[in-house]
Amino acid sequence: MAAGYAFVRKSVVKSVMASDSRELSSSISMGMIICDRSSFRSDICIMKGDVRTHSASSSNFVYKSTHRTSFINYVASILKEKEEEETVEELQHEKIKPYTQKWEKSTMDTITELNLIAKKDSLMSMQLECDVQHEVPAVFFSTPGYTGNFFHEFNDGILPLYITSQHLSSKIVFVILDLHDWWLTKYGNILSQLSDYAMIDFDEDTRTHCFPEAIVGLRIHQELSINSSLMEGNKSIIDFRNLLDQAYLPRIHSLIREEEELHKTVHQLKKPTLAIMSRNGSRSIMNENFLVKMAVKIGFHVEILRPKRTTELAKIYRVLNSSDVMIGVHGAAMTHFLFMRPGSVFIQIIPIVTAWAAEEYYGAPAKKLGLKYIGYEILTTESSLYDKYELDDPVLADPTKVTEQGWQITKKIYLQCQTVRLDLIRFRKQLVEAYDYIIDRI
Repeated sequence: MAAGYAFVRKSVVKSVMASDSRELSSSISMGMIICDRSSFRSDICIMKGDVRTHSASSSNFVYKSTHRTSFINYVASILKEKEEEETVEELQHEKIKPYTQKWEKSTMDTITELNLIAKKDSLMSMQLECDVQHEVPAVFFSTPGYTGNFFHEFNDGILPLYITSQHLSSKIVFVILDLHDWWLTKYGNILSQLSDYAMIDFDEDTRTHCFPEAIVGLRIHQELSINSSLMEGNKSIIDFRNLLDQAYLPRIHSLIREEEELHKTVHQLKKPTLAIMSRNGSRSIMNENFLVKMAVKIGFHVEILRPKRTTELAKIYRVLNSSDVMIGVHGAAMTHFLFMRPGSVFIQIIPIVTAWAAEEYYGAPAKKLGLKYIGYEILTTESSLYDKYELDDPVLADPTKVTEQGWQITKKIYLQCQTVRLDLIRFRKQLVEAYDYIIDRI
């Protein structure tokens, strides 16, 4: 999890909701810009009129008139202006970094800043001649920040992209700043569900793209959640998960056909399937092999998942979408609960000092998705810290004194240097509860 982890900053985390993009758009005059900077998490600006990109200067320009005005009529209107006019008046100039972590300076320092400029129509304005004319609006956003961290990729990028653009019914062009090729490869299936058009790499594509409207920046609600009251048609996290189905099921069906062609048997398992999100190093389950054996004795079929950045998401989605229970230790990989079917069970193992963040980031959002959520807070004796520190050491006896020293100390001790050895007798109760819950639903 990123710097500024929630349990360190929970007193300052606020969800500031503002009017949605449609309301902003309806209140803006042609050729102008309107920005909503009221949210703690992100800024968003709307440009309406003749919007033109200029990547060399990291700028978007907007004019009241459009390129469709006939050239003869346009020149005639220009001739009415004073011949000595050599500059184009700036009516408005806004700056924005289109990423959803505006409260965290170290992150925002990695984001390209865009200039949004409204100009007076004149002959000078036409020096940005359209190379590509688009008939639909654009959404401009950036992909760096915490890319590489699965939680942030979904929480700060994919979900806000859905929130911001879904009301346009795929009739939108995505313009991406600071683009990483691997990001596009990883999430291309989802983007294809949100837009019917090819995306534009703002930094590499130096052509002037023209749009009738542009949304710059993304909306974000709660952590890994959607506030239905702010969505057109009251869309919810369930609707987002349905979109994930549309994105990945065709590929999953293809994988199944490939296996069948290779004469591999695809078993229709009658046993409930338990997926374990396995970790190496920090926050790993040291007695995972015994956990697996216990789960099998209870009656589960067990799948072990060890996803990497390069792992195809459709393959992970396939396993979790067909699983009844997912178990994992608190961390970014718990974001994969979004791949579970509503009605499934999510068991999150919660190391020392991570209880608030575990609930805020994963427990509460999982329940909104319709999962049965079980939070398992480990005992001190189940933590590797128990073997490293005396019982009266603040690390164990009074963690608040440690967390008050700041994020870096907190991260090093409780996230990077803590592993888990489950009390299997105690944890068995959670597994039996999950098993009985699934059996009752079959």
